[in-house]
Amino acid sequence: QVRLVESGGGLVQPGGSLRLSCTASGTNFDIYDVTWYRQAPGKEREFVAIIISVPYSTNYHDSVKGRFTISRDDALNTVYLQMNSLKPEDTAVYYCYARRRNSSPPISYWGPGTQVTVSS
Repeated sequence: QVRLVESGGGLVQPGGSLRLSCTASGTNFDIYDVTWYRQAPGKEREFVAIIISVPYSTNYHDSVKGRFTISRDDALNTVYLQMNSLKPEDTAVYYCYARRRNSSPPISYWGPGTQVTVSS
């Protein structure tokens, strides 16, 4: 059974940094493309960043470009989201979503989420 678990969330002051981790169990993570989403109170879930392994590429929501970096360590079955220069508007529950490459119908999984709160 494939499970995703996010970690690394917490309370941070504006301008601070956090590193989120998304760790998979029950599978080899390198066959999945992984996306971070977030959902703020009263708002819809929105795309934050994606990492694709083949061919390698990353992409970011405009609001986090230059501040967030997505990366992966397949040996550890983990994808990271390094978040710098955090702003109050980054406050949300952050979710990890993994979609298996070349799967039809799509095989995908969500993590339960981790809370990030940016406040002084």
